[in-house]
Amino acid sequence: MHSLDLVILAGGKGSRIKSLIKDRPKPMAVFNNKPFIEYIIQSYSKYFFKNIFILTGYKSKNIFKKFEKKQYNFVTVRCLKENKPLGTAGALSLLKKKNINDFILINGDSFINVDLNKLIKSCAKKSFGSITLVNNKSYKSNRKLNALNLNKNKIFYQKKTGLMNAGVYFFKKKFLNIIDKKNSSLEKDILPDLIKNGKISGIKTENFFIDIGTPQNFKLAKKILLKKLTKPAAFLDRDGVINYDSGYVHKIKDFKFRPNVVNGLKFLISKNYYIFLITNQAGIGKGIYTIDQFYELQKDIKIMLQKKNIFFDDINFCPFHPAAKIKKYRKKTELRKPGNLMIKQIQKKWHINLNKSFMIGDKMTDEICAKKSSLYFEYPNKDFLNQVKKIIKKV
Repeated sequence: MHSLDLVILAGGKGSRIKSLIKDRPKPMAVFNNKPFIEYIIQSYSKYFFKNIFILTGYKSKNIFKKFEKKQYNFVTVRCLKENKPLGTAGALSLLKKKNINDFILINGDSFINVDLNKLIKSCAKKSFGSITLVNNKSYKSNRKLNALNLNKNKIFYQKKTGLMNAGVYFFKKKFLNIIDKKNSSLEKDILPDLIKNGKISGIKTENFFIDIGTPQNFKLAKKILLKKLTKPAAFLDRDGVINYDSGYVHKIKDFKFRPNVVNGLKFLISKNYYIFLITNQAGIGKGIYTIDQFYELQKDIKIMLQKKNIFFDDINFCPFHPAAKIKKYRKKTELRKPGNLMIKQIQKKWHINLNKSFMIGDKMTDEICAKKSSLYFEYPNKDFLNQVKKIIKKV
């Protein structure tokens, strides 16, 4: 899998919703105690990215303070600032000095879940990139790339199609060669000519779409995000549940999936479950392997599973142990199971239907952790797929 970056456009003022967001940049508008842009980062960081870049402008300090150098699903966020307004195209010039890879580009004021594997595969060899189209049911006043249609991944202009640009793009890094450091619009100044010349591919998605740029949609966003993104969750221990526990596994060559785990994870995704890993990693504190080695293994697993369209939405781990060899990891903490602070942290970040959620772990400490969290619990069976199918019928 080739290297890929995620880029989020977050420089807008939000003039139409100024009274609703007060002194915040538009992507930092808060819904359900969470900045809107964090919904985007959480949703897409399950994919393997080398970097996440947020391109900021108006009130950039707010975004820097919240996200600069923070990690989401083992991906580090970097914030870049435009010194003067450059628009949705000109802002991309900030990436030229960052050794950028091919990248996914997302608008920071709209949310939609897109199959990025499908989007990337849709890009023709001679194309600069691909865009995502979505049904235009509630945005009839939108004039930005709304007269588009699709035929075998080829994007073309056609009136009254009912489709519009969803604001999720895949671009090859060569796309930046046609971007100048001046105020310009991606939708008005750059993409139209590329589409007319057959240099842009695309896909269509039926997933729900929300744009917070108008007062009407802004007011709907809180309820829609909560409704659409509240899902049951599978909380899974790693060693002994996902893979065979051969003792402090920290290298990909030693990581072996247990029977039918891959198919079971696919099944959970098909049933609209979040999948969270909750794992004690005392081997870090004991000096058996480093935290960087743990990160590298998780990234390798992430790449392996992404090829099969399988993702862990979030991973929480505890490197601490009361008898840790390394001093900074030597302490008692509720993060370490049987404590349930790792689960509490996940609950705080995600909208989870706990009544339909469950946990699988291979130790008594996992069972105690699950009970503290009011989660249905089971020890792993021989066949992971059959087990999760039965669990879903029970909870």
